[in-house]
Amino acid sequence: MAKGYWIARVDVRDADGYPAYVETAKPAFQRFGANFLARGGKTDAIEGPGRARNVVIEFPSFQHAVDCYNSPEYQDAVKIRQQCADGEIVIVEGS
Repeated sequence: MAKGYWIARVDVRDADGYPAYVETAKPAFQRFGANFLARGGKTDAIEGPGRARNVVIEFPSFQHAVDCYNSPEYQDAVKIRQQCADGEIVIVEGS
């Protein structure tokens, strides 16, 4: 079974509010087997506009990745994240 990946690109507007998102999202990540491969760290926007924070999360399957995003636990976290950050998340199936 192919793994699933979240690729998230984020600019945090409210650094004081962002930790609440992280804490609220943890149960969903644990429930769906998330493995953080890259979280923040040094980046180089070689082509196109970049974001300050880039995250790659591996899941056991594409469906796990989709189900995590759509879970009630993560949807609670989305509301917090959208109040304190701008960004994009794409879900990609691995090979």
